[in-house]
Amino acid sequence: MRLTEQVVEQAQTVAAGETVAELTQAEEKLAQAQAAMAEGAYRTARVQAEQAELDARLAEARVLTLRSQAQLAELNRRIGRLRDQLGAMP
Repeated sequence: MRLTEQVVEQAQTVAAGETVAELTQAEEKLAQAQAAMAEGAYRTARVQAEQAELDARLAEARVLTLRSQAQLAELNRRIGRLRDQLGAMP
C-alpha cells in the first residue's frame, strides 16, 4: 500500500497544475483501497492499490509525453526561424 501511495504522490508532483484523468482515477482507487484495508477486505484493497499504481504511472507518463511534445514543437519552431533567417541572407 505504501508503494502505491508513493507512486500516486510522485505522479501528483509531476502533474502539478495539470488535469490528468488517469491521476484522478488513481487517487480515487487509492482511497478505495485504503477504505477496503480499514474494513479488512485485503484482497479488494490489493486489487484497488495495484490499479491505482498503474493509473498513476500512466498519468505520469502522459504528462511527461505531453511536455516532451511541447518542447519538440518549440524546437521545431526555432529551427524554422533559423532556416528562414539563413535563407534571407545574401
